[in-house]
Amino acid sequence: MMVAELKQQVLMQKASSTRTMKRISNSFHGTSVGFVPTMGYLHEGHMSLVKQSLSTCDHTVVSIFVNPIQFGANEDLDVYPHDLEGDIEKLESAGVDVLFQPHRETIYPKGFKTYVQVDEITDQLCGTSRPGLFKGVATVVLKLFNIVRPQHVFFGEKDWQQLAVIETMVRDLNLDISVHRVPLVREPDGLAMSSRNLNLSAEDRQKALSLSRSLEDAKEKIRQGTTAASQLKQSMKDRITAESGMQIDYISICDPISLQEIEEVKGRTLIALAVKIGSSRLIDNCIVKD
Repeated sequence: MMVAELKQQVLMQKASSTRTMKRISNSFHGTSVGFVPTMGYLHEGHMSLVKQSLSTCDHTVVSIFVNPIQFGANEDLDVYPHDLEGDIEKLESAGVDVLFQPHRETIYPKGFKTYVQVDEITDQLCGTSRPGLFKGVATVVLKLFNIVRPQHVFFGEKDWQQLAVIETMVRDLNLDISVHRVPLVREPDGLAMSSRNLNLSAEDRQKALSLSRSLEDAKEKIRQGTTAASQLKQSMKDRITAESGMQIDYISICDPISLQEIEEVKGRTLIALAVKIGSSRLIDNCIVKD
């Protein structure tokens, strides 16, 4: 019998308190622990992180926690999709060892006053229109790391800026954790997988395809010799706004490490965008070379 089959026969442990999660982590002493933090409503993008952890580590912990401090006023905290029963079924079927699902007051008890701030790279892209986002992300992720105590953590490249923030925090704070990058996962028609896709109407779901298609158009233009960022951005903008009701937050052509805007595509370059469609704000990106 395969190891993966053996793991699936073990009942997944569940923890909601820091004490219980730390006790379970202590029982894993001497083995490798992989960790996948999520906000739930799991899709194949999340499960690709889980599968990577399962194939890399002796034990895998997944957290589900919708982090309130990374949502700003008038954002979608109250309507963020959730399906705990479905999530548990997916995780148990995959062979995950532990689900950590803390309550809000467990992570942010009364009187909570300490936050983590990563500078510079949080001022670009999503940080421009969502100034508190990455302070909230860095704070909750560090707290989760301290509770779960993993040696390996897994994050998707769809949230490229978030991943850069986590990598920077781990490096700067000398955390003994390996951060693993996992490629973005798309639907068969090209739409980047996101829990927020659930909130799209059928019509908006079709319009949302303009995001990935604008990225493909930009890559093709670069292959054909167009390298001026201004021209590429305008072409992408035209493609997206050809659909009604699309509100572009940003289109960025930037250095993939510093996230600083560039004027000319030379070497490895990140093209990233964020667009609001109806009540949903979607992000997407790709890496290109000139």
